[in-house]
Amino acid sequence: MNKKIITTPNAPAPIGPYNQAIKVGSTLYLSGQVALNPKTMELVNNTITEETKQVMENLSAVLQAGGMSFAHVVKTTIFLSDMAFFQEVNTIYGSYFDEATAPARETVAVKTLPKNVNVEISMIAVE
Repeated sequence: MNKKIITTPNAPAPIGPYNQAIKVGSTLYLSGQVALNPKTMELVNNTITEETKQVMENLSAVLQAGGMSFAHVVKTTIFLSDMAFFQEVNTIYGSYFDEATAPARETVAVKTLPKNVNVEISMIAVE
């Protein structure tokens, strides 16, 4: 297996024993991102809209570091602290994809997320 670690200073540094992404062959596995500002490592979470935008921008930076874009994403998982946030998160998330070619996805509500954020998103992309 040819496993390549993908990192970028344009996304938050890992806060545990994991990497921002791993590329194996033509597949890029992105770790879940939360709304940390990569420059300050402070949470951007005044509103769920602002929080979701930061998460998507962090994911964009990791995709770019792996030589890909949202057009390459084939699967996403969205974790929410409360399903009441679904519509707002879905609207922001959807603005990053062409609906006709959007990836497969599941969205689940969980009891808690790292740093008590409201949204975390992970992705798989393929060249």
